[in-house]
Amino acid sequence: MSKKGIFYGSSSGNTQNVAGLIAAGLGIAESDVFDVATATSEKLLGYDVLLLGSSTLGYGDLQDDWETFIGKLEKTDLSGKKVAVFGTGDSSAYSDTFCDSIGLIAEAAEKAGATLVGAGIDASGYSFDDSKALKDGAFCGLPIDEDNEPAKTRERVEGWIERLKAEID
Repeated sequence: MSKKGIFYGSSSGNTQNVAGLIAAGLGIAESDVFDVATATSEKLLGYDVLLLGSSTLGYGDLQDDWETFIGKLEKTDLSGKKVAVFGTGDSSAYSDTFCDSIGLIAEAAEKAGATLVGAGIDASGYSFDDSKALKDGAFCGLPIDEDNEPAKTRERVEGWIERLKAEID
């Protein structure tokens, strides 16, 4: 069985909460869940599967702690590792940059040699105009809108986890 770690950045607590739901659903211990504000890039190397999460702030910006951590991620050799990305955003106020952070982190992980998993999330169930997380019409990771659609969060996370299990175990 592969060793899984979650690395997230959260300003309002939404992404942290989603990270907790994912950890619970995949049976990941609290000791394997890290806030990137205090995590080191060396920690990434201890896992076969990395679940990377960030909120998208303002007009498509990474969460503040990810602004620094993404450079560390890009410089870490992630060859042979599987990476799944998730994030939170506001599809109403920031419809043109909804969950852009997912796309930015996925791109950085792939540049570092990782294999992206958990992609291909159907975008038709979301209301937004554009996102850097779109690849061939589908999201490259799990987008969550706690601001406008909190009632859909648990179902979306659970569906993504079931999809992930087939790709990472």
